[in-house]
Amino acid sequence: MAARTQPALAQPALVLTGGLLTALSACAPVPASRVYEAADPVGMGGDLYGFLVSVKGAETAADVEDYATCVVAAYALERQAGFARKVRVWVKEEGGVRSADAVYSISPALPRGIRTIDAEVTVADCAERGIPTA
Repeated sequence: MAARTQPALAQPALVLTGGLLTALSACAPVPASRVYEAADPVGMGGDLYGFLVSVKGAETAADVEDYATCVVAAYALERQAGFARKVRVWVKEEGGVRSADAVYSISPALPRGIRTIDAEVTVADCAERGIPTA
């Protein structure tokens, strides 16, 4: 009985395809493992509160600002206040950790301004996006 042989191109094509797949998988984005940390809020007088948060593995300043917003929204709900307003957020990056020093006003009624946060809606959005609220 004669041995079966594969066509000459079959094996190189298989090797080429495997190499191509390996190369493509190396280009695929790998999500960074993020570590979220938040300090207890500090009352600054009146309805103002300061928040210090950090995210190890955050890719942009927006990532740590989003986390600050999530923490603030949850805190507003804990205080039976349904709203917050961003006053200011300072972000810095050091050694792969982005941190934010943020100040928000928290109130039971919708505050004036354009940077307002509906706490209940924001907490639900944070949960959907996988961002912790504490």
